[in-house]
Amino acid sequence: MISDRAKLIVGLGNPGLVYAGSRHNIGFVVVKSLARSLKINFKRDSSVSALVGKALAQNIILALPQTYMNLSGIAVNALLKKFKVIPEDLLVVCDDLDLELGKMKIRPQGSSGGQRGIESIIERLGTQDFCRLRIGIGRPNNPQDAAKYVLSGFLRKEKTQVKQIEEEAVGCCRSWIDNGIVQTMNNFNAKTPRA
Repeated sequence: MISDRAKLIVGLGNPGLVYAGSRHNIGFVVVKSLARSLKINFKRDSSVSALVGKALAQNIILALPQTYMNLSGIAVNALLKKFKVIPEDLLVVCDDLDLELGKMKIRPQGSSGGQRGIESIIERLGTQDFCRLRIGIGRPNNPQDAAKYVLSGFLRKEKTQVKQIEEEAVGCCRSWIDNGIVQTMNNFNAKTPRA
């Protein structure tokens, strides 16, 4: 660990079985996978509108907001306040239409890029200065289909790529915890993207 301060990693998605396998929920998938690798279990915490898991020895908190994507900022703001986490110790994992499937990018800050969950978090926190790990889900051929596309499931032929990027994203999150944003960007953003 590079700091004794608590670190919070939030996966974005929509709650409920109907959304479980959708492209929009890749943030949930990655953070659940991270939780398994760290042996962290989630419990519902209605005070922050999220499923929350903690590794007290490592000072790590994982969360899956249950507010729906467009209202993610409500849960994230409540999580920061409850666990006394500062924005620079927050990492948000989300889907990204502008990145090809199988690619990812971690950044220390920036605009929402049209991602509604990130938009909601920026609005609630009043800052863009928090880390985000964007996982590529690609774009539909017809731009007008974007809303329907993000809520659709991955195709069978895409599943192997999704599993690979999930594992890589978990490694990226663990690097962020242990090594911080700069080293993690150097190690993961520079990797040759998958074909």
